[in-house]
Order: sequence, then structure tokens, then C-alpha cells
Amino acid sequence: MDVERVFHMSGGVGKTSYAQNSSLQKKASDMMKHVTMETIQQLYHEVTAKSLGIADLGCSSGPNSLSLIKDIVEAVEGSCHKTFRPLPEFQVFLNDLPTNDFNSVFKTLPDFYRDLKKDKTERCPAIFIAGYPGSFYGRLFPNNCLHFIYSSYSLHWLSKVPPSLYDEHGKSINRGNAYISESSPPSVSRAYWNQFQEDFSLFLKSRSEELVTGGRMVLIILGRIGHNHVDRGNSFFWEILSRCLAISVSQGEIEEEKLDCYDVHFYAASRNEIEEEVGREGSFELERVEMFEIEREVQRGESYGTAVAMTVRAIQESMLYNHFGNGINLDALFNNYGKMIDQEMAKQEIKPITFLLVLKKL
Repeated sequence: MDVERVFHMSGGVGKTSYAQNSSLQKKASDMMKHVTMETIQQLYHEVTAKSLGIADLGCSSGPNSLSLIKDIVEAVEGSCHKTFRPLPEFQVFLNDLPTNDFNSVFKTLPDFYRDLKKDKTERCPAIFIAGYPGSFYGRLFPNNCLHFIYSSYSLHWLSKVPPSLYDEHGKSINRGNAYISESSPPSVSRAYWNQFQEDFSLFLKSRSEELVTGGRMVLIILGRIGHNHVDRGNSFFWEILSRCLAISVSQGEIEEEKLDCYDVHFYAASRNEIEEEVGREGSFELERVEMFEIEREVQRGESYGTAVAMTVRAIQESMLYNHFGNGINLDALFNNYGKMIDQEMAKQEIKPITFLLVLKKL
């Protein structure tokens, strides 16, 4: 499967769109906002640039990206007022895969600029925003053009499904499982780890060439607590999806062969694995690592299971339709998914964890 051609968050602003179902990601970003703002302010104190290059990698199509840019601009404005330095220009690059709904982002730009100017007695800073489609597993920008990179909930997505998940006949060695599970042979977790190593190393190398010396990255990425890949964290959500797809097979909605070869391009790395790869690649100093859980507040009176189901659907819909065809009943699939999450939560907590990383270009 060509991930770069197929994978994207559900576009538009409809009920099942990512724009309407990315509140969990926004909550995580807000929880760690103080770290992001401290990092950008520290960076600005260290550089003398008249123009700041900022990139959001994996910006998607919801409101979260421009909200972040507004916060960054206001944080730098605050630093300028305290230090009596002139405001810099801001060059902002919004990156995602070519299939991303960039138009939804661009349509909100007039409101973004209007909000920035609101209640300001001084001139508004010059902000130049551009879309940059392409995979961040490789070069995107010219050398030394960026000062700050932000990426939230993107780097756990691999560049591709690990090729070594398939035997010489093209059959999956992880039959019936979308991700690493209790029934997966050890070669499955090795395949995912190897792909993560390759991708994350290439990401770091590419960004090191694009960032100025002393530039910073703030990365928010799903992960796992310990050595074991199978837990009641992020991997468990894929276990639930596999169970729900098995129900669709039993009801004749999808073919079992299709389920057997459905594998996700996802990896939940541990803290040790992340630290090991940063050290091995050698271009960055890992200044800060924090592990946290998202608070489980839900809106509109919906259950936690429903909120998770809608989020997963907004993320996986493009991949599910591409693999199983338009005949798959996603309403029924994710209705079952939400119920199953709530049932499991009643038995025992599900605790997906997230890492926040702050890296400095050496």
C-alpha cells in the first residue's frame, strides 16, 4: 500500500471529519503548551534572526495547527516586549502528506489574521504561511532555513507498513491482527521496530539539515511505557479494531483474507527506544522528555468509547476504505468499537501514553 498516496485524516468539517474529531489531540497539545511556549521563547532569546522559520509537520486539516501558530506568535511578541527587541517576521510552513485537505486550513486564514489583529494597539507582525505537501521522512526544506519545528501526533505513523510482515508469497505473518498482539510471532515486533528505526533516523537526519544550529523541535508522539509491546495502552486500541473487523467478517461484510492482510503503519516506541535512536543518529541533544496521559473529559454527553471511536475513524477511514473497499460499513464498525472500548474500560483502565520530546540541533 502506498501510504503517501492513500493516508490522510478525514477532510472537511462534517460529523466524521478530523476537524470535528481531534479534540483529544488538542487536549494533549494544550496540556503541553507551556513546554512548547517555553521552548520557543528560549530559542528566540538565543537567536538574532529577523525572520523566524517555523514548520508544523503533520498539520492535518483541523483547527489545531493555526491555533498553535497563533500561540507561538503571541509568545514571541511577549518576549519582544520584555526585551525591547523588534518583532521578527514569521515564515510558517504547514506540512502534511499530499492527500491532506489543505484547503480546509487555508479557508480559515482570514479568521486567523483577524484574530491576531484583535485588541492590538501596535502593528501586527508579518506572517507568511505556506503549505508544504510531502512526507517528512526525507528532505522538505532548504538547508538551515528553520528555527523551530513542531510535530504533534504524527511520528508514530511509519512511512509504510513494514515489508517484512509479509512472506515470500505476500501473505501476512500477523494474520487477523492489525498490529502487534499476544498472538503475533516475535518477528512482527522486530519488523515494526526496524521500520521505526529506519524512519525516525531519516526524520532526524533530514531535520538536522533544515534547522539552524541551536534550532529546536517539539515532538508529541504516542508511545508505550516498557519493553512489552502488548499492554492496555495504545496497542490495545488496535486490538479492539481487530476484534471489530473480525465481527464484520463474521457478518459477511468483509472477506477474511482482507482482514488477514490488514496491517497498520504505526509504532508505539518506548522512551528507551526513542533515546537510543536520538543518540545513535547524533544530530540532536534531547533536552527534555515527558510522559503523560490525556485527561478523559468528553463533550456533548458522549462516552469515552464514542470519543475514541470517532477519533480513530477520522484517522483510519481513508486506509480502511482503500483496503476493504467502499462496501465496508464504517458506521457499524465504529459503533461496535465505541461500545467495546466502554466495556473494556468498565473492566480495567485503558491507559494510552504520550511522550513530549524537546530536541536541540547540535
